Amino acid sequence: MFNRKSACACDLERGGMKPIVKAMIVSRLIGSTPDWMCTASGESSVVMSSRLRLARNLEGHAFPTWGDKAERQRVYETVMPPVRALPAMREPLVIEGMESFSMIEKQLLVEQHLVSREHAAKGPGSGVAISGDRGVSILVNEEDHLRIQAFAAGFDLGSVWETVTGMDDALERVIPFAYSSDFGYLTACPTNVGTGMRASAMLHLPGLVLGEQINQIVQAVGKLGLAVRGLYGEGTEALGNLFQVSNQMTLGESEAEIMARLGKVIRQIVEHEQNARASLMERKPRMVADNVGRAYGILTNTYSIASKEAMNLLSVIRLGIELEMMAEELRKTVDELMIWMQPAHLQAKEEKKLSTEDRDGLRADLIRERLKGLGKPDAGKVVEPPDGPADRGKQSKKDE
Repeated sequence: MFNRKSACACDLERGGMKPIVKAMIVSRLIGSTPDWMCTASGESSVVMSSRLRLARNLEGHAFPTWGDKAERQRVYETVMPPVRALPAMREPLVIEGMESFSMIEKQLLVEQHLVSREHAAKGPGSGVAISGDRGVSILVNEEDHLRIQAFAAGFDLGSVWETVTGMDDALERVIPFAYSSDFGYLTACPTNVGTGMRASAMLHLPGLVLGEQINQIVQAVGKLGLAVRGLYGEGTEALGNLFQVSNQMTLGESEAEIMARLGKVIRQIVEHEQNARASLMERKPRMVADNVGRAYGILTNTYSIASKEAMNLLSVIRLGIELEMMAEELRKTVDELMIWMQPAHLQAKEEKKLSTEDRDGLRADLIRERLKGLGKPDAGKVVEPPDGPADRGKQSKKDE
């Protein structure tokens, strides 16, 4: 059973977390990256991570956007004890009300995809519970009373479904959820009614972007009833050539059907991305080598760089790794930098709010330091020498 007075990150006092506990949480967030954010080679070079979320609401209570402050507080006090009792929360990173976090700390959670941008704007009556490994995040009183979500590295909807449905079953045994025999689970937004499930995958698609095919893919996916969003979800930009693909509707299909349909489309996108990379290597190898070389040159010599430019250049470095122009050992560093160079991470590390100019300078310093000594791109992996393979063969015979 969860002990609120244990030495974990949930030690509380009136007014929120103790300063020493908050410092421990921030230190863990900026000092390490969850396993699900660092991907392996192979299929995971395209599908970086999987996420599955269930939306649930309490029977007899107004949705968060309709209820007043007192109503939201009653919901909060009802759901938090069962959430704390979940096995995933035995050694949590944090279980707290949103009013306990500063704006920088909230943005830190957004940058690690642990809370939504909308939830980061919430205050008293809303909360978050995050597991110690950051593989599970439960939002209380966001758009719905509960948003139960789990993450996994690569394309692995099966494991995140098992994690989420286990928590859902445990909570439903003690909390009466709003449910209709005609429509399924009732949610604040009609598009979530039914299963209340949103399954998604984060894909790295530089080949389709460089090959100018990404718009066709986005349009085709939309026609199949799926959504393509940016790095931080709806209404955000696809920084670093990172795109979220998810189901849009949850009514009229079972969870298994939704995951099967999404899985089929994701595998097709992966195939298109791999074909796009192969095509670029065949038709425009020098353009690819030039992009990777320029990205490396800028990142290892910059002294001021904005987050958008840094993300896009790191994406190109990641492509260089996947095309074997750069060492595989560099992949984890690049994945970590995509998180650690974000604005809130830089400010949390410095323990103060920074100007844009100061952030750009610190970002450049961080990237230069992390990439130092990790090896330059090997253009010979993709570009033939000027004399070509035939002439090299003749020269070899002459030397013999």
